[in-house]
Amino acid sequence: MQSPRLHVDLDGTGPALVLAHGLGGSARNFGPQMRALKDRYRVIRYDARGHGRSDAPHEASAYTPETFVGDMARVLDDAGERTAVVGGLSMGAGTSLRFALAHPARVRGLVLCAFPAGADDPEGFAAKALRFAETIERDGLEAAGDVYIWGPSTRLDRNAVHFVQQGFLEHPPHGLALTMRGVIAKQPAVAAMRGDLATVRVPTLIVVGSEDGPSRRASEALAEALPQARLVVVPGAGHVVNLQKPDEVGAAMHEFVDGLG
Repeated sequence: MQSPRLHVDLDGTGPALVLAHGLGGSARNFGPQMRALKDRYRVIRYDARGHGRSDAPHEASAYTPETFVGDMARVLDDAGERTAVVGGLSMGAGTSLRFALAHPARVRGLVLCAFPAGADDPEGFAAKALRFAETIERDGLEAAGDVYIWGPSTRLDRNAVHFVQQGFLEHPPHGLALTMRGVIAKQPAVAAMRGDLATVRVPTLIVVGSEDGPSRRASEALAEALPQARLVVVPGAGHVVNLQKPDEVGAAMHEFVDGLG
């Protein structure tokens, strides 16, 4: 199967920092952090397969945790970078951690924002992901987003609604549905990964919003399981912490990557 074309944004010069967005997002979501870091770092952002300006294969087999890790490796290769600090939000954080487990020699540090709750979510994360995919296919993106992302029952901060809604509606519906089934619904509980997590020997910054209940539980468990992790809880932020509190997240990232030397 041919690898899909990925849209990549490269900004700044210096040591490489890769930032991967969450489900329904794009490289644009890390714009504030790019602007805060590009003076000293080469910030690499990209649209995941099935999202935004990247290709969206129609085969379900194209959407797996392994193919997403392979895409991150390909983005680094194409940018001419052997090693980098890698990170992301939610789905992007899950991919970054898997990348560090698969390619430990390529990772100088990890930045994991709003780590996906996965099987740690007592409300049934996988089942919700599958219902989300079904709603997209049955009713379309706008109706699905109204139920699961920016509707009154969601935890999304009102200040971030317009930006998130605008970005969400640009994606190919089949790409999001297949990503939901093949990647999001496959996220294991942190407890199930403990053995692997103990092998991660790079400094790790974990960032989560104080109001992001499911991800906060997963992030706290992750901070305990990773040998060199530091947890930052951002007051008043929900799941899309990098958009809701861009200055706080940018400052935490800057301090972290500066400290890597």
